[in-house]
Amino acid sequence: MLDNRSNHVLKSILEKIELPDSAYEKAEKRYKDIGEWLHRPDSTCAEYDPHVFSQGSFRLGTAIKPDSDEEYDLDIGCKLRQGLNKYQITQEALKNHIGDELECYRKARGIKEELAEKKRCWRLEYADGLSFHMDIVPCIPESNSGKGALKKLMVENSHFDDALAQNVSQFAVSITDNTAPEYKSITDNWRISNPEGYARWFETCMKTAQSIINEREMRFNASIDSLPYYQWKTPLQQAIQLLKRHRDTMFKDSEDSKPISVIITTLAAKAYKGESDLASALNSILFGMADYINPNAPLVPNPVNPVEDFADKWYDKDSAEYKLQESFYKWLYQAKADFKALCAKDDSQLVVEAADRGLDLHLDATSVALALGLSAAISRPTKEIYASDPKPWFKQ
Repeated sequence: MLDNRSNHVLKSILEKIELPDSAYEKAEKRYKDIGEWLHRPDSTCAEYDPHVFSQGSFRLGTAIKPDSDEEYDLDIGCKLRQGLNKYQITQEALKNHIGDELECYRKARGIKEELAEKKRCWRLEYADGLSFHMDIVPCIPESNSGKGALKKLMVENSHFDDALAQNVSQFAVSITDNTAPEYKSITDNWRISNPEGYARWFETCMKTAQSIINEREMRFNASIDSLPYYQWKTPLQQAIQLLKRHRDTMFKDSEDSKPISVIITTLAAKAYKGESDLASALNSILFGMADYINPNAPLVPNPVNPVEDFADKWYDKDSAEYKLQESFYKWLYQAKADFKALCAKDDSQLVVEAADRGLDLHLDATSVALALGLSAAISRPTKEIYASDPKPWFKQ
């Protein structure tokens, strides 16, 4: 365990960026309300047993507060679980079928913003106090043969044990994509996704922190498996939240170049070794992430579908101008330096400056000094930094 003073500082930063439980609860109410709508007696989807579920950062408990001028981003899956397969319906028909119901829902709930079609989803815009946009991905269960192929890949490529691969593969789905050549045709060539399976894999990574899991079960007097992920608050989740905030700050003026969250999340989960405190987990993750990037494609394989490369845009000609691979390594270098400064144990001014530059957070120097056990805010000469200076500001 690293010095506990570093954990105090990191936890104080985390409190400023993590979502309150009420935000998760409101998001849950919203997607459950859609699920209930789809199950109502006159729903055209009810006969197909629709299942609406969260995915992404809200599902994993790694969401952070957006900037003041941004909305919360809630990713949702809408799976029609019974009665349909890829030989009975086109991607276009499935998407429009669910879209028609979502349009009825929008009108019934008085949502003013028009339902918007995106590449793989429908977007609903909420503006009732807590501003969300909800991206809803239509999907159906993947075929049994497809699930079997995924299981084999997970065992051979991701090195899952047989039980985990079997469990995870059962959640695989086929999703719509309106840019696919076969979008309007009956075909078995649909894009495969597995956000629920990914969450199950991520859960196994969190559970390596057994002492944290035991503490949470004692606190809630319940099995950890019965709690939503956002209540687990493991060092892995917290480290990812800090890294995402740092990423957002560093690329605030170059959004197209910033590392995507699923790459950060996947590499962090692989590098996490079950550390029970945040500072140690963050250190282990920062210095281990790059070890899980392959030298050849797939560079960052999806652990629950190893033939999918989360980093495919790194070598995509259409994205070459954004220098995504170079940007990732620049970000990782900068994050190592900035979090090293944030974990300084004898210089509160250095911590305050690092938080301001790296995370766009303003910490009180006196409070930081107290957290570090210093009688006053001690400052030593540091490199003077100007706004015109190129990043990274810190050098190792």
